[in-house]
Amino acid sequence: MKIICFKVFQGKNIYSHKKCIRLDLDLEGYCETPSKEIYGFNESLITMLPELSKHRCGIDEDQGFIKRLTEGTYLAHVTEHIIIALHNMIGVEICYGKAREISGDNYYIIYQYEYKNTGLEAGNIAVGLINSLINKETFDLSLELNRLKEVLINEQLGVSTLNICSEAKKRGIPVLKIGEDSMFQLGYGKHSKYIKATLSSDTSALAVDIAQDKLLTKEILTLHCLPVARGMRVESKLEAILEAKEIGYPVVLKPQFGNQGKGVTANIKDEIQLSKVYELLIKDYKDIILEKNIVGRDFRVCSVYGDIVAVSERIAPYILGDGISSIRKLIENTNEDPRRGEGHEKELTKIKIDDALKIYLKQKGYSLESILPKKEKLNLKDNANLSTGGFALDCTDLICEENIEICKRASSAIGLDICGIDLICEDISKPINNKGAIIEINAAPGIRMHHRPYMGVQRNVAGDIVDKLFKDTPKSIPLVAVTGTNGKTTTTRLIGHILSIAGYNVGMTTTSGIYIGGKCIFEGDTTGPKSALAVLANKDIDAAVLETARGGIIREGLAYDLADIGVITNITGDHLGIDGIKTLEELAKVKALVGEAVKEEGYVVINGDDNMSISILSRLKSKLIIFSNNKENEIMKINIKKGGYGIYVDQGNIIIQKGTDLKKLMEIDSIGISMKGILKYNVENAMAACAAAVGLGINYDIISQGLRSFYCNQDQNPGRFNIYFVNDIMVVLDYGHNIEGYKCVLDALKHIEHKKLIGVIGVPGDRLDSDILEVGKCAGENFDYIFIKEDEDRRGRSIGEVAGLLEKGILKSKFLNMNMEKVLEEAEAFKTALDFAEYGDIVIVFFEKSEPLVDIMKNKIDKIKGADKLLIKS
Repeated sequence: MKIICFKVFQGKNIYSHKKCIRLDLDLEGYCETPSKEIYGFNESLITMLPELSKHRCGIDEDQGFIKRLTEGTYLAHVTEHIIIALHNMIGVEICYGKAREISGDNYYIIYQYEYKNTGLEAGNIAVGLINSLINKETFDLSLELNRLKEVLINEQLGVSTLNICSEAKKRGIPVLKIGEDSMFQLGYGKHSKYIKATLSSDTSALAVDIAQDKLLTKEILTLHCLPVARGMRVESKLEAILEAKEIGYPVVLKPQFGNQGKGVTANIKDEIQLSKVYELLIKDYKDIILEKNIVGRDFRVCSVYGDIVAVSERIAPYILGDGISSIRKLIENTNEDPRRGEGHEKELTKIKIDDALKIYLKQKGYSLESILPKKEKLNLKDNANLSTGGFALDCTDLICEENIEICKRASSAIGLDICGIDLICEDISKPINNKGAIIEINAAPGIRMHHRPYMGVQRNVAGDIVDKLFKDTPKSIPLVAVTGTNGKTTTTRLIGHILSIAGYNVGMTTTSGIYIGGKCIFEGDTTGPKSALAVLANKDIDAAVLETARGGIIREGLAYDLADIGVITNITGDHLGIDGIKTLEELAKVKALVGEAVKEEGYVVINGDDNMSISILSRLKSKLIIFSNNKENEIMKINIKKGGYGIYVDQGNIIIQKGTDLKKLMEIDSIGISMKGILKYNVENAMAACAAAVGLGINYDIISQGLRSFYCNQDQNPGRFNIYFVNDIMVVLDYGHNIEGYKCVLDALKHIEHKKLIGVIGVPGDRLDSDILEVGKCAGENFDYIFIKEDEDRRGRSIGEVAGLLEKGILKSKFLNMNMEKVLEEAEAFKTALDFAEYGDIVIVFFEKSEPLVDIMKNKIDKIKGADKLLIKS
């Protein structure tokens, strides 16, 4: 088999609410060959991967997958389980996966992942393993697992980042990954915060620079009368020897700029040792500090926004001799401790046998092959950093008030919001003023030692950090997601308009662009997840309204985790046959994701008059707001009885009802986009927008004001039934591109006085032939004259193909051929229609691009007039 392609879903998607990878496979002739019929396949696989015996599989019983193998299952299914097993074997706990046939040898597999590159590599290894079993080739699983582990280590989040993100999620704060490294955004919009490990948006860059400079830190702490080890920078070996005599042995040599204890040598007792250490250190570091060696235990104090939240004693890695084993063997035995892992994956880090360790042992008079006497203790480092193999004991409850005050003053002096203060003293429970010192202040302190101490109480420092980051700050912003077949752009814009009146600075994605505070910052169809991220990451907004189209949901999933409001305007047969969605039921499942991804206390807005929208109600777990043109709508009435909202039309008014409470919001004729009630579909869009605003708790007067002041014009709702008058000829521009869109617009035009109704029609090329024929037939039944054009983007169709189908549909309606003309280029078709039109006619253009059409009208007259001359039929 081979991998054809893959997709990575970083959030909720149509396959799962978990992060998933989709692998498309070509089984290369094995689509009908069960595993049991491949000689030796099952036996070899189970021997190589005993982990598979833990899989219960879909039959949900002990060794369920082994049973399926024995009965005979297919290779795509086997691949799925191997991928899951590989993850579990390297310590990544995933469990979700499924395999589905596309056609013939083509299958796809969906499986959960935690880390993208690890997930993709597991897929490659699984396919390679299966191919080796089929071809009877050698496969080094141990080698592949080690390689997979390396991939994981390279992209695995550190304990600090992982815990902070986890604590944010527990508090309902959304988390966005920014870039490929470990940068994350907590929250959306203006209230969001960046974090990278324990650096945050509030961390001062200047304070970080100070902390990185150990000499400058020492000088500032001295100015604040805080206890530090006496020290200075030394420019040469001679200067180091002279200064050491001045301050007295033992001394410490270390880099002025360094981290994680690298390059630090403590307890240097004489001139000879000092000379050797200096010669080694100067090879790697330009700036070197010499300071007095402070005798005592090594403590790390964690300060979060001035509060001392955790204290640990750090103990350098060491070994105890047994009189038999070499130092190398003793280290290897220590590394066998299951609590030790690579990097930051576990509570302890394995002790590295490297050149630095060899040099350190040589200074102590040992080599890796030395036999350590029984019960003799040998420290392997001068520092106790966890990253070099040290371990920590929790001492938070032991630190005295005097030392707490010293640490608070130290963090304030440097100016760090989050820092680690390194103290050396004999007893942290006694004031250190005369018997200890502050050695360093660390920006971006690791918090693994506090969350996973070797002994003692686990301290939730990550939770403290998140709580301080969002103290007196909203944890998120109002987020509304809008989907549906028709009306979603208008509904999105209208919700954004209402929220703007309510005082919000709104970020919005639509089919026409990304808008921040009413200004377009990017033009184009921006209804996918990347555009949504651009809004959610924007630091100016405090509310987001996201038009969320079918294509983006299918191809990339959702950009956000949970919305406050999910709006589904309607679900009708558009885009069928695209992206593997063949039926209306499948399309409904796609749209349902917007309703599924809503907070438990949030609302899903549903069109009670739309059968397919009603069909997905069982998938929704949040509260509901049902809107309907009929106050007797049964689904809505049931929701109201359950305590939910209903929004409906009654005697020409919009009514909001919850329980027995009724509120007359406004008259339909007063809704700006209803154009005095003739645009019935915009009454539905207005109810949907009203419902979203109600769900957000917006004042009813503000909702009413918003609905009254939003119109079908180029400024507020471009491309949606925009009316112009060109020398007493009415022109309507509309983005309608499916049968329902056509019907809604044509129904409205019947209520406007006119002589001839002239249509300039087209349909996107990716629609089904049957859909295009239906649009043509609808046009033939309603227009007096028709000009057929095609979109510039034919979406895979040949020139004239869509026009031919439209013509065929038109003629099915008994339309006179003499009243129809093909002009394939959109602007030329409009010019021709405009030249043909006479006083009192209406020209309606179902456009692809409106700007060239507006320019044509501007060239016809000095000023394009709006819809003030509109005459409504009684």
